[in-house]
Amino acid sequence: MRASILTAEHETFRETLRTFIRKEILPHVDLWEKQGQIDRQIWKKMGDMGFMGLNYPEEYGGLNLDFYFSMIFCEEMSHCFSGGFTISALVIQYMSAPYLLKHGSEELKQKYLRPVISGDLVSAVAITEPGAGSDVQQIKTTAIQEGDYYIVNGSKTFITNGYYGDFFITAVKTNPEKGNKGISLLLIDCNSPGVTANKITKMGWLASDTAELGFDQVKVPVSHLIGEEGSGFKYLMGGLQLERLTAAIHSLATTESALNYTLDYMRQREAFGRKLQDFQVLRHRVAQLVADITTTKAFIQHCCDLQEQGEYAVKECSIAKLQASELAVRVVSECLQLFGGYGFTEDYKIARLYRDVRVGTIIGGTSEIMLEIIAKIAIDDIQYQPKENK
Repeated sequence: MRASILTAEHETFRETLRTFIRKEILPHVDLWEKQGQIDRQIWKKMGDMGFMGLNYPEEYGGLNLDFYFSMIFCEEMSHCFSGGFTISALVIQYMSAPYLLKHGSEELKQKYLRPVISGDLVSAVAITEPGAGSDVQQIKTTAIQEGDYYIVNGSKTFITNGYYGDFFITAVKTNPEKGNKGISLLLIDCNSPGVTANKITKMGWLASDTAELGFDQVKVPVSHLIGEEGSGFKYLMGGLQLERLTAAIHSLATTESALNYTLDYMRQREAFGRKLQDFQVLRHRVAQLVADITTTKAFIQHCCDLQEQGEYAVKECSIAKLQASELAVRVVSECLQLFGGYGFTEDYKIARLYRDVRVGTIIGGTSEIMLEIIAKIAIDDIQYQPKENK
């Protein structure tokens, strides 16, 4: 099945999700943006609807659906006029919890994954450090085993859901001398003694709680090791394609949302006795944006097909993430221009979207990293292979 041939069940799900968003999310988004905090009850409501475990096995409370349901979920959640809320939801389901599903012990799945899917717990993934971003091998946070515990010391930064979340899937050095083969993943509870979290003041994504984390002699049970010790780097590399694909879907859907919002404004706004939509120069500018969005969307749907088929699509997901995030910055900037002075005010949501899309070229690997990956494949003939069992 291809994304271009969605079933009636998929479309019913889209309408159900849209209804939920209109009732339970949109009325509260502005308050969440202002407070810099998402009401935790929304995760429980989404869990009750099955929205937090679309592709997860039924044995853990998931729905075991195909990836196109997640594609629809990412699209519709991106129409909420709050990148902060959307990214918080995507981090839980597609960027942190998958490590538990793929590599976590049965004990961890029952204690942490099941409550995430039900909406009772909020998860985060903690990789980036003040001195290590895209170069994961350079992380400094250590976890040295002492008996039945790892003693964790170090810091993380730019962690979505890091302040109000319940636990972190954390990249640590269990054997600093072994380079990337010394990296492991630990599940660290936010309430563990020695864990500190400070909210970061950001330009955009205001509803999400992005935090800087500190670990000072934090005792983590050995049972909280995710998978095998020393295998964390390959686990992270294996999870990046899903992260980048969902980020691409989010960027493009936000772009579509911004353009539709702008078109509504152009139908109402008059200048020199004419609607903005009647000026040929503006019509052609919009037409080009539509063309760019449409072609990028077709490629992203192709990537969704590959994801559904279980392909390890490094090149395709890197291209999707690069093109969608860069396009979002350009399109939303042009949309803001069409609002004139009003676009520079908080009276219209285009200003919020303008702030929110900018980080899309940075998260999950910068545009520069995406270009280098593509260059290695196209120029150096490097073939990336999956480093984990499906």
